[in-house]
Amino acid sequence: MAARLIESLATTEPLAEVFSDISVLQALLDFEVALARAEACVGIVPKSAADRIAAVAHADEFDIRSLSLSMFRAGTPGIPVVQALTEKVRATDSAAAGWVHWGATSQDVADTALVLLLKRARTILFSDLQRLEKALISLSERHKATVMLGRTLMQGAPPVTFGLKAAGWLGAVSRSRKRLESAFDEALVLQFGGASGTLASLADKGTVVARTLAEELGLNCPDAPWHTHRDRLANLVCCCGVLAASLGKIARDINLLMQGEVAEVAEPGGEGRGGSSTMPHKRNPIACALTLAAAQRIPGLVTSFLSAMVQEHERAVGGWQSEWPTVASVVQSTGCAASSLAEVAEGLSVDPARMQQNITNTKGLIFAERVMMLLASELGRDIAHKLVEDAIHKSLAQNKDLSTLLAESPEVSSRLNRSLLDQLEIPEQYLGSAEAFREALLNSITSNKKER
Repeated sequence: MAARLIESLATTEPLAEVFSDISVLQALLDFEVALARAEACVGIVPKSAADRIAAVAHADEFDIRSLSLSMFRAGTPGIPVVQALTEKVRATDSAAAGWVHWGATSQDVADTALVLLLKRARTILFSDLQRLEKALISLSERHKATVMLGRTLMQGAPPVTFGLKAAGWLGAVSRSRKRLESAFDEALVLQFGGASGTLASLADKGTVVARTLAEELGLNCPDAPWHTHRDRLANLVCCCGVLAASLGKIARDINLLMQGEVAEVAEPGGEGRGGSSTMPHKRNPIACALTLAAAQRIPGLVTSFLSAMVQEHERAVGGWQSEWPTVASVVQSTGCAASSLAEVAEGLSVDPARMQQNITNTKGLIFAERVMMLLASELGRDIAHKLVEDAIHKSLAQNKDLSTLLAESPEVSSRLNRSLLDQLEIPEQYLGSAEAFREALLNSITSNKKER
């Protein structure tokens, strides 16, 4: 795995590779190669020079440790990389060396390299989100009739279906994914402005070179350079934060449903997954834990990025220099959450019998709303509420089903027949519009997928 040990719980192997030293350096070099080729296309740089620059721009042939130390001294990755690349070119063609980094500034290479990394990360992120959405659709369909306790303020409430719960999770993921897609579309743009953002060194060919360079790199070309305007990246970072929080909410639900006292669902196990170093019986919610860790880590990183947006004039001191580790951590943490939760959803064990038993264990108290509404039409809301409340107190004190105690009450039995009371605690008869809501959520998502 390309990640350092200290980052092993905060990324995935594919994303760790994207943000590895070799990958980052290659993105910086790719900018320089594309720049030379673009300028060769418009007659600024000799084609032979562009070819020579491309021939030596291979990250694995550079001393990364030396570059890292030099970047720290220079305060930017651009200067040391350009110097090292220039020396590589000079070793075989001294004339070509003079054309390296022509007309660009150090922030151009740093920002565009980051965007190139984000472009690669996008594919990985959306692959895992696609897995997750597919698995949640399957869960929702399989369990559209699986009844379970609703839970409000951590207390038992009228029943819902697990299918509706899974569809609710799916809706949040889908909405967050669409926002993130839009943010990536906006953020994957070239940075190329030269010294002050005017490309003055390229005279009247600046915009042509910019468009050609963007095409070389497979990026969009913005209307103007954005050296101190970080709103596109900020939107991307914020959308990652919203997505991660949505994923964290799902993970929280699942890990609560996995509690031994509840035991309604369970994460998939497997070699090295979910065990304990001291308690062999444990089946821990590890993937949920990684998802929750990411959801808790990212808000602080989002705040850090937003704080750095207040940048001076045409080039900032400390603002954009702070962003690389922040953005890399946000994207990798988001990817870790998406990948972990996709694994959970694809292999989640659901226990409908346990869900039914947990409903039964409430002694019918979760149907208090139902009987109160039935009585309210006969007696008025206040009297109905008092009758049901008294029955609830007796149920708790005597450990009897609510329906049994209600049947013993003359005020209730005179208005609600025994047959109705006997069916009071059948959860399938008190689901309201659960299935309509579930279908609406799934139809909205599947129809959007067909349109894309």
